[in-house]
Amino acid sequence: MNRFEYAEARLQLNEIFLKREKAVKLYDGDSKTSFEGGEVVLTNHRILWGRPGDIPRGLTCLSLSLRYIIFFEEESPGAFSFGRSKKIILHLAEPAVDKMPGPVNHSANNYIKLSFKEGMDPNIISCIADAITKRAWELVTTITPISYSPGGSAHMKANQPPQLPVIKTRTGIVGIERSLQEKQKATDESISMAFQDLHKLMEMAKDMVAISKTISTKIRDKQGDITEDETVRFKSYLMSLGIDDPVTRDAYKSSNEYFRQLARELAQILEEPLREVGGIMALTDVYCRVNRARGLELLSPEDVLNASRQLAPLNLPVILRTFDSGAMVLQLASHNEEVIVQAIEALLEEKGSITVEELAQSEGISILLARERLIVTELHGKACRDDTIEALKFYPNLFLTQS
Repeated sequence: MNRFEYAEARLQLNEIFLKREKAVKLYDGDSKTSFEGGEVVLTNHRILWGRPGDIPRGLTCLSLSLRYIIFFEEESPGAFSFGRSKKIILHLAEPAVDKMPGPVNHSANNYIKLSFKEGMDPNIISCIADAITKRAWELVTTITPISYSPGGSAHMKANQPPQLPVIKTRTGIVGIERSLQEKQKATDESISMAFQDLHKLMEMAKDMVAISKTISTKIRDKQGDITEDETVRFKSYLMSLGIDDPVTRDAYKSSNEYFRQLARELAQILEEPLREVGGIMALTDVYCRVNRARGLELLSPEDVLNASRQLAPLNLPVILRTFDSGAMVLQLASHNEEVIVQAIEALLEEKGSITVEELAQSEGISILLARERLIVTELHGKACRDDTIEALKFYPNLFLTQS
């Protein structure tokens, strides 16, 4: 990252616009940086990265000269990494002595990564290769020779000041220069408009975050006239906002560290939803909720399971539990099983009997969790079962009250 320098987001003399990509994150080696969600503009001289939401109207951006690139390669996400962002690795030479100031003064890495969140145009690879091959930044602009009008300075009339020589230029060169200037101006305006559009998008994102906070506060405090259907719809809107910076495997050198960080993310995402559903959630529901929140950075079932096993060793507020039947759930560490048993016992006394399906429908939980709650109540001696062809039905334990 110490090869980048601050520059204005405008083309220099003889610089030509080549390609533009949105939603690009910068990596210093394998480490994530705070430079994410920006826009990359490739020219025949440089790679520009800018994020207008954080910079003034002067459109200051990060600039990386192509002269630093020794070679580059595309990082393959792998066969089992569905949804992971595509990346380009740029291997860089040592920074020049006359390099202008940039965001980082010293870096231990000799390569950076460009991560394309919304997908990468395959043509950008060929554009970078072509620009590095041509090395346009090394070309010296040729000065057009000028010709003087004959006799312009050889003869002077009396009492008249000497006439300056008349400079003649070739019309073809002037035409080329004008064409280059017009093209440069048009490209400059295109880059400026692109950064302005991204600035508007960032402003809209801020408004969306503010709206989501207001909605979540109303739902939590139950203020205002919010119906049940509106509450469900608002919660779906909040879930669609996703996670700002999901944990990814390529950001960590070891799998153990990756699973530990992923476990912390799971606890952060699921702590509040677990409270809403009674403190327990099936691992299949966890998988769907987490991937819904992560957007394109999807997780495999193995990653969710391995991360869930790290919850208890890290003393997080959410833990993994395996029932005797083999069903696996995540539950709050503060979850009190006796409260569930007492609630099921009271429900059985009220209704006389209940099936797994009836409990799932009345409590708004999955059939798997309803069955496990009834079995736990039975293990505590508060219920008796009647397993018939029609259904599995549970009754109050009359042996305790009418012995």
